[in-house]
Amino acid sequence: MDAPRSARPLPDKPGEPRALLDDGIFVQVNSALLERLGYTSDSGLLASNLLDHAIGLDKEELALLLKQGQRTPADSKSLPSLDVILRTASGEPLQAELLACHNRFDDEDVVEIRLVSAVDRQLGKRLRNLPWSTYACLLLLLAISALPNAILPRLNINNAPATYLPEDSPSRVFNDQVREIFPSDEVVILLFEGVALYSDGFLQAYDDLAQEIGELEAVEEVMAVTSQDHIEGTEDGFLVTPLFDLDTLDDTRPRERLARALEDRFANGTMIASDGSALAMVIIPTALDSSLLNMQLEEAILERVKQQRLQGYLTAVSGEIATDVAQIRMILHDNMIFIPLVTGLGLLLTWVLFRRLLAVIITGAVTGAVVNSTMALYVLFDQPFNSISSILPPLLSALTMAVLIHIYNTLAGASQRGLQGRERVRHAMQEVSRPALYSTLTTAIGLASLGLSTIPPIRTFGLTAALGVCLIYVVAIHLLPPILTYFDRQPWPRRRSGLQHLDTLVSTMMRLGVRRPLLVITVISVAVLVTAPLMLRIKAETNLLEFFPQQHPIRVDTNHIEEKLSGTLPLEIVFSSDDPDRLLQPATLRHMRKLQQALEQNPAVDKTLSVAEFIEEMNWGFNAEDPAKRTIPDDPNLISQYLLVYDGEDLFDFLDSNYQTTRLTISANVHGAQEIRTLINDTRQLVEADWVLNGEGIEWEISGAGRLFADLEGLLISSQIKSLSGALLLIFVLLLASWRSLRDAALCMIPNLSPIVLIFIVMGLLRIDLDIATTMIASVAVGIAIDDTIHIYHGFIQRVRKGIAPAAALARTYRQAGRAVMTTTVILCSQFLILLTSSFVPMGYFGLLTSIGLLAALVFDLLLLPAILMLAFRNHHKSSAADNPSPAERAPTP
Repeated sequence: MDAPRSARPLPDKPGEPRALLDDGIFVQVNSALLERLGYTSDSGLLASNLLDHAIGLDKEELALLLKQGQRTPADSKSLPSLDVILRTASGEPLQAELLACHNRFDDEDVVEIRLVSAVDRQLGKRLRNLPWSTYACLLLLLAISALPNAILPRLNINNAPATYLPEDSPSRVFNDQVREIFPSDEVVILLFEGVALYSDGFLQAYDDLAQEIGELEAVEEVMAVTSQDHIEGTEDGFLVTPLFDLDTLDDTRPRERLARALEDRFANGTMIASDGSALAMVIIPTALDSSLLNMQLEEAILERVKQQRLQGYLTAVSGEIATDVAQIRMILHDNMIFIPLVTGLGLLLTWVLFRRLLAVIITGAVTGAVVNSTMALYVLFDQPFNSISSILPPLLSALTMAVLIHIYNTLAGASQRGLQGRERVRHAMQEVSRPALYSTLTTAIGLASLGLSTIPPIRTFGLTAALGVCLIYVVAIHLLPPILTYFDRQPWPRRRSGLQHLDTLVSTMMRLGVRRPLLVITVISVAVLVTAPLMLRIKAETNLLEFFPQQHPIRVDTNHIEEKLSGTLPLEIVFSSDDPDRLLQPATLRHMRKLQQALEQNPAVDKTLSVAEFIEEMNWGFNAEDPAKRTIPDDPNLISQYLLVYDGEDLFDFLDSNYQTTRLTISANVHGAQEIRTLINDTRQLVEADWVLNGEGIEWEISGAGRLFADLEGLLISSQIKSLSGALLLIFVLLLASWRSLRDAALCMIPNLSPIVLIFIVMGLLRIDLDIATTMIASVAVGIAIDDTIHIYHGFIQRVRKGIAPAAALARTYRQAGRAVMTTTVILCSQFLILLTSSFVPMGYFGLLTSIGLLAALVFDLLLLPAILMLAFRNHHKSSAADNPSPAERAPTP
């Protein structure tokens, strides 16, 4: 012994069986050991030899253990151990492990032994004896996992078009004002086809259905052919009656009803097909600020269709509400599949790579904690969960897995070097914590840069995902170590064959970059320049219908309704005037009809309606249905008289009660944001060119769901520029602060600009539009991809600063970090590529393009980065020959 050490009292706590041995003789035992061996007092053990209480224990093995224990301090993180079989007081065998360390007894050096039996390894026993720090971390992890489940049912699932615009957006503000006057243009359209559509039985069931749906609390109005206003002439004026009056069915035949409907200018093309083969019903809901409520409404409507036995006639369901419901159903379906699938793949890969059940359990627990807690932020901050947000769970699952792989990798390495328990965990965390911090910051910055977007769902997604990434770091680096210290007692198996191929690939690519830097840089640069023009094919376009496969019911039904009736995309021109008579002047109404005719010349427009048509129809009816009188009368007083006599309701869907606001509705057959914007621009030009409608005393603006959606186009481009430039700038600043060198920061950025370019090249090649989903990918990819560059460059620059030649520094760095970098990329890509199986197109594109960006970043890190570094450090001071071998000598071997 080097020097005498002070005596340490032997603990006498339950669950800590211990004893002191002097030359193998028991000199002190605690009650826990007596209990474990079945003795009622210490007289059965004191002054006896340990060998007398062991079965088949080799004397030399025990002597070696005691010798090692004499030299091992009690506070050592790793104690010598020996598996033994002890004989209890009753003679029964007890399998146990003996741990040995130094202690003092009566001023003499002795050996303290600690007994660990199968009972001590039982989960319940170990949990009861956990240190307080481990208890605290377990409870925190449990709380992070479980508590969010209490509020997640309150998640506001809302994918309405208005939520994609800022609340202070002019179009959104104006649309809200319009909706206070006129019914919502976000509707559910039901299309009925079949024989006997105009029979008494069908029309009665159809009308009963309309009344039942109208009684639903979520429904504001139901437009049906049995209640729609029909203007007809009488001997002394005109009369407003239902298009199909159920009270007079006995007086008409089906063929006469069909003829009456086809002659009605308001029903033809909106409520009835031009050939009479289909009838529609339009349901206008109240302001439902939730896609789940929309889904409940649609289900209630379809249930009532079934109750009326009309499901055989119902051939299509469409409209803005139906499209929203279809998206939400697909989003929920994908989340139910991909969250467990991505997590399951992560768990499987964890087992394949490390063969530790503990690692699998921790991966599942941490992933659940991170995803649940991050999703709960949408509830806490009252943010809508939509198609953008649905990407968050699989993204966080993959990122959590990547961080844990680095931790497991270092734990396995420490285990193979003989480290155990606390020492193993401490060594692993020292190696991982700093790179993990840098990775967390860069990934969080890449995601948080989406907070610069002016599109609320993208902004919320970016900021929430950034917080989720920070939570991954907190849980993995601060909560896991105490848990691992107590539960990670077994050695980590050596990794089996299979990953050697990754080492070979890493070595080959790195060698090429080191040996032929100019060639590598030239080839990559030429390839990027040649393919860069493909980026010009990208267009900013969002088409909600194209988010679905071609054979999805919502696309099929929408196309069918537009073939039978008219376009389902709503737009409206809203005219207003402080003068109640201004909008109803004959000249104003005539110019409104002229505008309608001009609009209907546009191929994108199927039908328009306005108050002017109601006036024409009343004038026609008032004049004994004379076709020549289906015009705007010259006398404004007559128009006022018509409005006074009119006792219907449909007119006031187009004119407010004060006659100060009116709207001209447009049924368009286009659904892409760019196409809609083109139609809006054409419409603006027509109105601006009209000296009456655009004249003094009249204000006008374009509104409707179509206008809201079209405004996304301009926001997409600006959001892409802001978020991507913000991500690159913030990451560069972080690298500059980390390396404290402008050159080093710039060198790290170069390989990570190329993947961004490649993502856009692939988008151009595959003609993938820049939409509300793909606009996020570049920022997300660059935030994740920079992590590997940091790992590699950190190792390289540290070695170079120690005087190691650049080629040797690269070789040693890639030998240490290359496999981990490639492994995490492969795992991330495998999880993202699962999203390709999604039927929801944006989810598949996100998985594909993010994987392409990560793979490109890996290739550039293994090929381009070494080439750049070799050129950048070619004049660096060379160390001695021993430290400066050739690249071939220093390159990793397979």
